[in-house]
Amino acid sequence: MTSRRSHAHLRPSPETSSQPLPGTARELFDALPQLPGLRTEIIDGRLIVSPVGTPEHSWLAMLLAYELHPLIMRNGWRSYTGNVDVCIDGPRDPVEPDFVLAQVDCPRWGARELLSSGLLMVAEIVSPGSVIDDRDRKPDIYASGGVPVMLLIDPVATPATVTVLSDPKEGAYRTSTRVEMGSHLHIPEPVDFTLDTSIFATAQGTL
Repeated sequence: MTSRRSHAHLRPSPETSSQPLPGTARELFDALPQLPGLRTEIIDGRLIVSPVGTPEHSWLAMLLAYELHPLIMRNGWRSYTGNVDVCIDGPRDPVEPDFVLAQVDCPRWGARELLSSGLLMVAEIVSPGSVIDDRDRKPDIYASGGVPVMLLIDPVATPATVTVLSDPKEGAYRTSTRVEMGSHLHIPEPVDFTLDTSIFATAQGTL
């Protein structure tokens, strides 16, 4: 189990230039060097390399972390905003949620990647360039990986919305609750928290 972060470069050398290129998206991901400022994921078999979000995008993830902070500390959980790889159980595809909530002893794939089945919740923040992946593809990816809850913060929708997805089974979430941004939204177990989504209103229209 190797991490793409452990490879220093991809320049061919006399010893390696004749070697075959990686044959799968996962093998290519593992062979990549560090890519500062870029997000690297596998979505539906595609290796996606994209710029990280805007400062406003990151701010929304931080606002969620701040709001959940008392609950996180009370339960001894861990939260991560960006730059944390999640390995989807089964296909072992890596994704990078905008926010991750996990038990302190969440199992890992290798040294770096948190296993999806050990997470409590993930959150994605929709930006103009991620609409299809965040709204349509990633919910099924997280559900298939056993993530109990997904939060979808969508400031680019008209009107802006926040959706909580839960009860994953057979690769899909069976329960979905959507509210207009500014309303209260209950996040079900294992989180069990009522979120005031008005905290996200300051970033509307800036992504």
